[in-house]
Amino acid sequence: MAGQIPDLNAKVRAGTGKGAARQARRDGDVPGIVYGGGAEPQSISIPFNYLLTMLRKGRFMSTLFNLKVEGQEDVRVICRGVQRDVVKDLPTHIDLMRLKRTSRVKLYIPVEFANADTCPGVKKGGVLTVVRNEVELDVLAGDIPDHITVDLAEAQMGDTIHISEVTLPEGAKPVIERDFVIANISAPRTLSADDEGEAEEGAEEGAEE
Repeated sequence: MAGQIPDLNAKVRAGTGKGAARQARRDGDVPGIVYGGGAEPQSISIPFNYLLTMLRKGRFMSTLFNLKVEGQEDVRVICRGVQRDVVKDLPTHIDLMRLKRTSRVKLYIPVEFANADTCPGVKKGGVLTVVRNEVELDVLAGDIPDHITVDLAEAQMGDTIHISEVTLPEGAKPVIERDFVIANISAPRTLSADDEGEAEEGAEEGAEE
């Protein structure tokens, strides 16, 4: 389970319809609605500046939030839509969907590398190049991992680590179907340049003979 699901603070919005939404905007809030999860839809509002800050952090549409509304139990939600002003590109309405523990959701999960200090390839002078420091996974809302681990205990110089070689948490699967690269251990540039120089010298000597 994820150790920390970010909070998303909101308040109950009085009234429904365009009039209530316009009033919320005049009050400095962004109107929204929470639906799904076997409960009735609920009108909410979120402070404009607070929501804008959250949006600018990135990954808002693929982040699971702990929705906090005063006087109500917290509920897990994911954003399913943000309407924006066509001119200013600022949020004017937000749609949130409640998730049950058995719901599946697509989220970006951090990648951690174990045994990097003792990795054979690195100890021989290889350089660990991280291609993806997070991976989008399809997971259960009630069983979201903090991270996935790539074990480098046996990795050698020249190895390329694909997602198929990583043990994923039970029930989790990559969103991307192809076997993409997570990281690789490459030779240092100076060593690669020396190798190329030796190869060129060998080719020249062969041509002279």
